[in-house]
Amino acid sequence: MSLRTAGIHHITAFARNPQENVDFYAGILGLRLVKKTINFDAPEVYHLYFGDEAGNPGTIITFFPWPESRRGRVGGGQVGRTTYVIPRGAMGFWEDRLKHFGISISTAERFGEKYLQFADREGLQLELVEREEGKPSAWSFDGIPTSAAIKGFGGAVLFSVDSARTMDVLENVLGLTKVGEDVGYIRYQATGEIGNLIDVSANNVEWGHGGAGTVHHIAWRAKDDEEHAQWRQAVIQGGYKPTDILDRQYFHALYFREAGGILFEIATDPPGFARDEDPDALGEQLMLPHWFEPRRAQVEANLLPIEVRSLGGGQV
Repeated sequence: MSLRTAGIHHITAFARNPQENVDFYAGILGLRLVKKTINFDAPEVYHLYFGDEAGNPGTIITFFPWPESRRGRVGGGQVGRTTYVIPRGAMGFWEDRLKHFGISISTAERFGEKYLQFADREGLQLELVEREEGKPSAWSFDGIPTSAAIKGFGGAVLFSVDSARTMDVLENVLGLTKVGEDVGYIRYQATGEIGNLIDVSANNVEWGHGGAGTVHHIAWRAKDDEEHAQWRQAVIQGGYKPTDILDRQYFHALYFREAGGILFEIATDPPGFARDEDPDALGEQLMLPHWFEPRRAQVEANLLPIEVRSLGGGQV
């Protein structure tokens, strides 16, 4: 295996109300809204990106918030739970903050780590874990100090309808290494410091169905365009049929659905989110690809207004 992904590039999920989505991920979790654009295939729907101060790979969760979306059901063929990593000693801060906002929390343990588990307002399953690894976030918002801020992804829990074949893809196509088994999960590790630990349910999970509160796809990192082309060939050699390479403005992407039903993407680290906005002004304007610019007035008229705003988290 010559190619090995560094880990998760981004995770993309469905939501309904765009302002509630911004309130939760920017206002409560303190992530930075680094890009406000549209679904290129459905321009009446936002595509919102939340991450660290620069939207670095391994920190970005993205949403298609569509008010008419049905409610989804988490299950097989999906990311079952998205894991965020926080600094050592920050768990108590987050327990207090989530309680302050009326969010139900629970705890779990696996592989010798404690997880704080909760869901967003749509039912998307999330968890926090403390780890030393990963660069501290420099983004601070509404009472969240940088010493407690989310660094990025810790990893993800995958629910597969065919766990053995999903694990085969992780190991023999993406180059992850199996590192252990615990409480019904099998853990794989990528080469990066964040977004690098993937836990697969050892038991097959009944199919879920897409909709608000579920993940659409998980994307893995390719370091550049040259390696991206190599990844496409590796996916083909692994017996899968990837899409052509697509320009997503802030990265290049290819997609394939692995045998356990999960939609995988491989995305390039460059060019990043500062290609069309100043780094100090990321996410402030609605950014459109050039082919939509002639229709800007129509596109904007079809979108609900949103803003990043304080929710009073400084009281925590």
